[in-house]
Amino acid sequence: MILEVVMLHVKPGLESDFEATFKKASTIISSIKGYLSHELHKCIEVKGKYLLLVRWETLESHTVGFRNSAEFQEWKKLLHHFYEPSPIIEHFEEIEI
Repeated sequence: MILEVVMLHVKPGLESDFEATFKKASTIISSIKGYLSHELHKCIEVKGKYLLLVRWETLESHTVGFRNSAEFQEWKKLLHHFYEPSPIIEHFEEIEI
């Protein structure tokens, strides 16, 4: 399992619109092969800062399957105009402890 971690900074005043649009966009990402789950968290200390966590079966499920899909273009169209600056995206794998 791969955990995609995305730090999002939403433009001031657009937080409610972003959250409503994200709910709609969630159906897009959840339809992708290799998708497992996702969560969106709002920062308490910093207004407009969000943390998106997406679980994928493999790294390629995200970087190839989703990123090269028509669904990703729709995702971008719905959400990317909310962000300033562009999101920081990193991938993590679990360490067994």
